[in-house]
Amino acid sequence: MTAIAFIGLGTMGSPMAANLLRHHYAVTVYNRTPGKADGLLQAGATAASTPREAAGSADVVISIISNDSAVEEVYYGEQGVLAGLKPGATVIDSSTISPSLARRLAKDIAAKGASFLDAPVTGSKDGATDGTLLFMVGGDRETVEANRDIFLAMGREIVYMGESGSGATAKLCHNTIVGINAAGLIEGMSIAAKGGLDMEAFLRVVQGGGAASKQADLKGKKVIAGDYSVQFALSLMLKDLKLSSVLSDGMGVPTPMLEAAKSLFQAGQAKGYGDEDLAALARVYEEWIGRRI
Repeated sequence: MTAIAFIGLGTMGSPMAANLLRHHYAVTVYNRTPGKADGLLQAGATAASTPREAAGSADVVISIISNDSAVEEVYYGEQGVLAGLKPGATVIDSSTISPSLARRLAKDIAAKGASFLDAPVTGSKDGATDGTLLFMVGGDRETVEANRDIFLAMGREIVYMGESGSGATAKLCHNTIVGINAAGLIEGMSIAAKGGLDMEAFLRVVQGGGAASKQADLKGKKVIAGDYSVQFALSLMLKDLKLSSVLSDGMGVPTPMLEAAKSLFQAGQAKGYGDEDLAALARVYEEWIGRRI
């Protein structure tokens, strides 16, 4: 049986690890915040006290962690993954990180005789729970194929993007569109609300017309209900837009809509909504229009 170490048990990681357990993989879990593993331990997972310990006996290490600095700590720390990684292992990182860090991880993990795939996901919390995530993967294609069953225990589709760093690049491009779409949806809804429209009726128009989008489906009713329980946190949306801004600046690509969306989510973060769902950007607009959407 393939031994898997799963590192990072947040909104996405915990249900992903649970799906691996449901597919009868042997899973060892580690999370920087104690207590988040309790439900997985009851489902049959084993706990590790450090990333090094988790990686030490693993054939495959999977991580999904919040940002570049946290990933560096988990991999490069004294008790990090690289200190325990065994030759021949495969590392799959599903975090949303900078392509430059993904390429550095690939190089340093290869030096340990192991393989690395940058494999961020899309599908939000519901997709992680239902096992319907889409993985966008950079790295060696044969390594992707060798781990196909593991990917499909957590998701519905694997899209191979190219060499190391390509998965990370694809995720930042994707989330640029997500952020812009979400901001556009909320801005349009704020105009409709200020105009006195019935918001449920207006949302039906959006979903049935040219403005239809995944964000309208995922966030429209949440905004109307004022339900900002987290599917994808506003602070993480902002983090991804910042990473995309750095990437596009390095490429010399003008990105006026990215910069506008980033500024809007920065306003939401400054108002204290970072730990809520990204749809909480609506609260900023509600302050501006002086009424609920």
